Amino acid sequence: QVQLVESGGGLVQAGGSLRLSCTASGRTVSYDMGWFRQAPGKEREFVAAIAWYSVNTYYANSVKGRFTISRDNARNTVYLQMNSLKPEDTAVYYCAGKLASLKEYTYWGQGTQVTVSS
Repeated sequence: QVQLVESGGGLVQAGGSLRLSCTASGRTVSYDMGWFRQAPGKEREFVAAIAWYSVNTYYANSVKGRFTISRDNARNTVYLQMNSLKPEDTAVYYCAGKLASLKEYTYWGQGTQVTVSS
């Protein structure tokens, strides 16, 4: 099975930036990839996604204009560049992947903590 590992989380002040990385142990060139997050006491929510062919990206309204998702298929890695971070962005961020033909994400990373201080 495809194994996803996130990295790049940490503590940052409001207005700062972080870049999350997600690397797959198996090839995911034909996979749609996404980022989700779960804040304390909240349900998991969608953050961003990128199609396997890379040119199409999607963002939650809460992060649109601040976050950028990208992928490097040669390195089997997807990134989430997070700028202008807000305290409400604090959450565990999860990388997810699925075959482009599937509706639901089937592979998930272990999560990386992002904490934004005010």
